[in-house]
Amino acid sequence: MASSSSAIASFVEAAPPGEVDIKTLTGEDPKTASSLEPAFQKYNEEQFTTVKLPGASQAVIMSPYNALGNARYYDTESQSSFKYDYSSQNASDVQSYPLESSHADLVKSLLKSVPAQVQEHYPSATLGVFPTENDSRIAILVVANKYSPNNFWNGRWRSSYLYDPSSGALDATIKVDVHYYEDGNVRLLTDRPVSSSLSPSASATEITRQIAITEKKYQEDLNRAFGTLNEGTFKGLRRQLPITRQKIEWDKISGYRITVSAGERDAGNEYKTVEWPTGASSVRGR
Repeated sequence: MASSSSAIASFVEAAPPGEVDIKTLTGEDPKTASSLEPAFQKYNEEQFTTVKLPGASQAVIMSPYNALGNARYYDTESQSSFKYDYSSQNASDVQSYPLESSHADLVKSLLKSVPAQVQEHYPSATLGVFPTENDSRIAILVVANKYSPNNFWNGRWRSSYLYDPSSGALDATIKVDVHYYEDGNVRLLTDRPVSSSLSPSASATEITRQIAITEKKYQEDLNRAFGTLNEGTFKGLRRQLPITRQKIEWDKISGYRITVSAGERDAGNEYKTVEWPTGASSVRGR
């Protein structure tokens, strides 16, 4: 049982976005679900999993920056805490949790200014702003999910920014995870650290402007990288046509024949004639 749970935990932690089915993994067995809670917690916090509080219309982020322990998290915008059930994937037991921070005003200002930038560039995204590291820095988190299982792909964009009000340093990490699995299995995983400097005690508007600059540049870098992959790397992985220079008609694969005759043997080398449905042939040595 222990080895089985360990294997499932490894699977959970490496799962692509939107592809963790807890009921399937646990078999709805309470003991299995309980043994996997640490893996589910790690996955949810690292992936910035979102959940809607009872009666709320907007989702909130779960992360290491707003974790309180014992599956409880807090939200600065609603100034409340909640308990998360990893099996049902629902939030409950909402309690008041006032924001206590020497940077409370900046946190509240960021909660007002960053959404405009997020809504402009993401069809659907969730924002979280939390004091962290003993109130010495502010964590600004953005997560955007896009799931399209009918088209065989799912994707997630995660941005985390740590702003130091005393020095003006803004350290970011942007991660993109896209899984495409139609007629194959391709996954894009990126992890881009970015550091920039602002003035100490920068305003929320200045921080938001720098976030917009950082994310726009990374988006442009990704677009250029995709062009290079498509025109160079991917084409170099395999030839576009087989050695016969003709496309194989896979629906007629049963009509392809490989024949070997005694006259096609030379000094121990065996030659094969491949006869194509189109009538063309190619002779290769083996």
